[in-house]
Amino acid sequence: MLKLTNALMMTTVFVVLVLCAFPIIAVAVAALGAPTDGLSNLIQTVLPLYMWNTFGLVIVTGLSTLLIGLSTAWLVTMTEFPGRRILEVLLVLPFAFPAYVMAYAYTHILDHPGIVQSSLRDLFGWGPRDYWFPEIRSFGGAAAMLSLVLYPYVYLLARAAFLSQSGAQFIAARTLGHGPWNTFVTVSLPMARAAAFGGVLLVAMETIADFGTVSFFGVQTFATGIYQSWFAMADRAAAAQLALGLLSFALLLALLERVTRRTSVTTHGRRQEDMPRFELQGAKGFAATLICFLPVLLGAIIPTIALITMAIGSEQDLFGQRYLGFITNSLTLALMGAVLTVLAAMAVGSARRIFPSIMTRTALQAARLGYAVPGGVIAVGLLVPLAAFDNWLSDKAETLFGVSTGLLITGSVALLLVAYVVRFLAAAISAYESGASAMNPNLDNAARILGASPMRTAMRIHSPLLTPSLLTAALIVFVDVMKELPATLILRPFNFDTLAVQAFRLASDERLAGAAVPSLVIAGIGLVPTILLCLRIRRRSGE
Repeated sequence: MLKLTNALMMTTVFVVLVLCAFPIIAVAVAALGAPTDGLSNLIQTVLPLYMWNTFGLVIVTGLSTLLIGLSTAWLVTMTEFPGRRILEVLLVLPFAFPAYVMAYAYTHILDHPGIVQSSLRDLFGWGPRDYWFPEIRSFGGAAAMLSLVLYPYVYLLARAAFLSQSGAQFIAARTLGHGPWNTFVTVSLPMARAAAFGGVLLVAMETIADFGTVSFFGVQTFATGIYQSWFAMADRAAAAQLALGLLSFALLLALLERVTRRTSVTTHGRRQEDMPRFELQGAKGFAATLICFLPVLLGAIIPTIALITMAIGSEQDLFGQRYLGFITNSLTLALMGAVLTVLAAMAVGSARRIFPSIMTRTALQAARLGYAVPGGVIAVGLLVPLAAFDNWLSDKAETLFGVSTGLLITGSVALLLVAYVVRFLAAAISAYESGASAMNPNLDNAARILGASPMRTAMRIHSPLLTPSLLTAALIVFVDVMKELPATLILRPFNFDTLAVQAFRLASDERLAGAAVPSLVIAGIGLVPTILLCLRIRRRSGE
């Protein structure tokens, strides 16, 4: 029985390893084995534009999120100003909004028929050609939307780094006559540099993976190129080659992020000295409040008001049979994806803990790569070989038995769930490891001495102790699946739409008021883990 459970656990680990590595290997094989005619055509036409826009978005979004996240993290950690305690928590709220939902809201506000330009025309009597106004549907607009929803990555990591620093160095610098700004630049910032850079790399990975925002704003990137090559031009070779290029960049970012995480400079345990806060009053206090409030206003309050206003004026019936179907599909995929992902994370994490070996370590590293691989790349990596297998199987069945099997794999919900597991397994692994790090290794040794199998140890000992971490992982994956767009668009079965797909379809048809209804539901569900994260921040700050 013991050998059977050991074999079952290792088989599960092997399956997870294969699933995580399969899309990456398939994309590489499909791209390298495809004819070069499509690649030559891409190089001569759209590939330079894809590269320019993708890398440009990474740079602009990275710098913007670094500026917003680092400045707000320093202010709420190192200074005291009116509203600091509530803003410290509210600065996380933009996490609840997918970037494409933010794009729909701001297009409704800032586009030519929107309330801002309409008010300006009414106020000054301008005609359509009498004034200039920034175009929201542009490269700059896409960078702004991504920055507003992604800066919390930098904010959270930088804030944690500032909180972990001992005040001794800071006090010493102040004693030697350095001012607050000079001390921040020479002492606090270098110690938090690795954490902030790690946040920027996470922002970069999310930026290159984004499809909904850049597609809606007409910004051509690798992500939109993959989708257009697959569906608009029916060129699988070009899609695979673009996916390989995006994958290479994503894996480079993932490698840099891991190196940054290993070299982060933090102090563990209690700080030796409490970090002194500077009292900001008058104009300085007002400026600090304004700096921290603006990201919340632009990234959460204004989009929420806009979406509610749009939804009220739309003709979409959220409680109609059609929308109930979208909600059911979304919740079903999110629930099944969360359960499967958490189970896979627990299997890999427990196997790595109980059976440390090359295989379990490799599986763990492969599982961590998922967050760096964009959903469109995973979709192409799964579709290219499995569609060929489906067609081969259908031809064989028709030849031998006169029956066509159709698309058994590529037209199923199961393949979509596999994509979700691969994409979001890293988040579940991180939550598992954060909980497992607090467990005493002697628990595993005692279980072995008492004759408990690895499976029984994982279920009877690890699971109860890891329940809070596993529930957190499930909630995070649940919301991520609800928001996920490119993989869902490419892999979903026929006539099986989700809230994210419905919002994208309505927005693509310029029915922004209608798109606000599913967008509100997605954002509302995203608020649940965001609120929990806010409460966690409040508890950890000890205030």
